[in-house]
Amino acid sequence: MKRIETGIYSTTTVGGENVRAYVPHPLPPAPPLDLTGHRQRLLERATLAVGRLDSVSALLPDPHLFLYAYVRREAVLSSQIEGTQSSLSDLLLFELEEVPGAPFDDVVEVSNYIAALEHGMARLKEEFPLSNRLLREMHAHLMSRGRGSDKAPGEFRRSQNWIGGTRPGNARFVPPPPQEVEQCMASLEQFLHEDTSGMPILIKAALAHVQFETIHPFLDGNGRLGRLLIALLLYHGGLLSQPLLYLSLYLKQHRSVYYDLLDTVRAQGDWEAWVDFFLEGVEETALGAVQTARRLVALFETDTRRTQEGGRGAANALRVLTALRQRPMLSLKQLCQSTAMNFQTASKAMQLLVTSGIARELTGQRRNRIFVYDAYLAILNEGGEPL
Repeated sequence: MKRIETGIYSTTTVGGENVRAYVPHPLPPAPPLDLTGHRQRLLERATLAVGRLDSVSALLPDPHLFLYAYVRREAVLSSQIEGTQSSLSDLLLFELEEVPGAPFDDVVEVSNYIAALEHGMARLKEEFPLSNRLLREMHAHLMSRGRGSDKAPGEFRRSQNWIGGTRPGNARFVPPPPQEVEQCMASLEQFLHEDTSGMPILIKAALAHVQFETIHPFLDGNGRLGRLLIALLLYHGGLLSQPLLYLSLYLKQHRSVYYDLLDTVRAQGDWEAWVDFFLEGVEETALGAVQTARRLVALFETDTRRTQEGGRGAANALRVLTALRQRPMLSLKQLCQSTAMNFQTASKAMQLLVTSGIARELTGQRRNRIFVYDAYLAILNEGGEPL
């Protein structure tokens, strides 16, 4: 559905030239969204897929293991949309405080993303409201180190930004002037807290994401924080008991369509086209996450059986395998710390896993060796190649 007006243009002066900056109307859209027909069916299918994901995560032997790995996969993918060249292996090496050849700024950016998500989830579990204050706190974590750390972490912007182009005058899109940001974000916060209309959480998340990206309230990091907002809303709204649904792979695979639909909402008010795309992405992503979880469970069961059949030394090898399930990339030093084994015992046990083809020595060094659980990492890495 096309709407005549979804916002207004405000003329502002930037660098000596007049620029038309877009100020969106508060949510929800007017007239209301059409949620009948095929769109209702999309919503039902997406909701069912999210419910399956939540059920599967509850059945995992240790859902925190899956969450640990899946959050890191998401952090890499979300940052890749912004142009980073970091991989999941780079991130895991960085977390080991070993970064041979890793693009430092890119890996720090991904690590910051994890810190922002973990902070947001911890605050929500303390029953802190999903609010602009929380978003600013998360942004402070997101931009705390590395690239963008000089761009007012945790503060709404006080200068004009733009998307695409070399300056606001030739940009693809110019968000609201800085003096409008506070009010726009206050209206968005009010929409997030509104609970009388009965709007489905998935629809609210779809609308809030576009509104946040349109306001672009920070000087940097808006895309990553806007994607995190989706996960926070689904958790806060009770649709997921763990933050396990992330659309970054879907958005990465359909980048041009994603950006075109954002523009279409702003230019024509066609929220329905965006909602269709969003719901299709939610269903695809949730079903993909369920499949990933099942594949990981099957892998762990198979490798546990193989290790148990390894004869002498199998008990220690199982302890090492458990440690690799918790962290698919480990140094021998960290392995000793996590299993309370001495160095010689841990080294022999790890060698059993290497011989059986479960683990692989990564660094080719005699000392400070790092091992990787190859099949586990391969499953997580699917679709995670830098753009």
